Amino acid sequence: MNGVLNIFKPTGMTSFDVVRIVKKVCNTGKVGHTGTLDPEASGVLPVCVGRATKIIDYIMDSKKVYEVVFKLGIRTTTYDLEGEVLEERNTESLKDEDILKVVNSFKGQYSQIPPMYSALKQNGVRLYELARKGIEVEREGRLITIYNIEDIKVNNPYVSMKVTCSKGTYIRSLCYDIGEKLGVFATMTELNRSATSVFNQEQAININDLNSDNVNEYLISIEDALNSYDTITVGMRYKKLLVNGVRVADTRFTKDKVICEKLYRVYDEEGNFIGLGEKNNNGFKIEKLLMT
Repeated sequence: MNGVLNIFKPTGMTSFDVVRIVKKVCNTGKVGHTGTLDPEASGVLPVCVGRATKIIDYIMDSKKVYEVVFKLGIRTTTYDLEGEVLEERNTESLKDEDILKVVNSFKGQYSQIPPMYSALKQNGVRLYELARKGIEVEREGRLITIYNIEDIKVNNPYVSMKVTCSKGTYIRSLCYDIGEKLGVFATMTELNRSATSVFNQEQAININDLNSDNVNEYLISIEDALNSYDTITVGMRYKKLLVNGVRVADTRFTKDKVICEKLYRVYDEEGNFIGLGEKNNNGFKIEKLLMT
């Protein structure tokens, strides 16, 4: 069994719980998810099965869409309601237009400092392990991109919005940063991931509804799971070179006129899927061989 399952994870369940259920349903240990969702968050969690585990990183690299609600005027240890309340401030003086202005100011790239309660490692130790011991360490900011913030609704002290962002974005940190810029703190209260890469919530199956009888109906091929990448076709005379890991500098390797320096789904002239390839100054090379 090889492919990707577009799973919807409800609240109250860990991402590992989802993987455990899929392993049992598919009767295989070769299963991996494509980006952790916190237990109290819901939403899309694509799970790769069998040979599809080779493309986990490529799905994780794609854009994600979140629907989030946060509360102004409160700061917690975890940046969400799971943590201990550290401080509260009055938000009555805030005008809706000022809140909207600050929220929209986060569109684009910015250096985001991840929360202490996260799975990131520092000196080999996960940050949340240090946080549980009451230890806070300095974290380096990571450049992330907020592609869009829309459907913003302000009901002070609550704000809801839909965020399209790059990989590595912590929505809890985004809410926290908005609160900091407004000078009143903020804490995330609800989170739902409605899309990641080509996978969206409307077409997902709730993990509680997945079973051995219907799993094949929801298994998406490796090729279709990579639909977010553009395609190119390579000549048969170059296919063997590429399949054997050779970087091809000859610009005639493909009939496609313009090849940019980005990942492509690569096919031969007979329409067979080869894998993912990328060009640099020295030529074109298959980065992930996926042909059967």
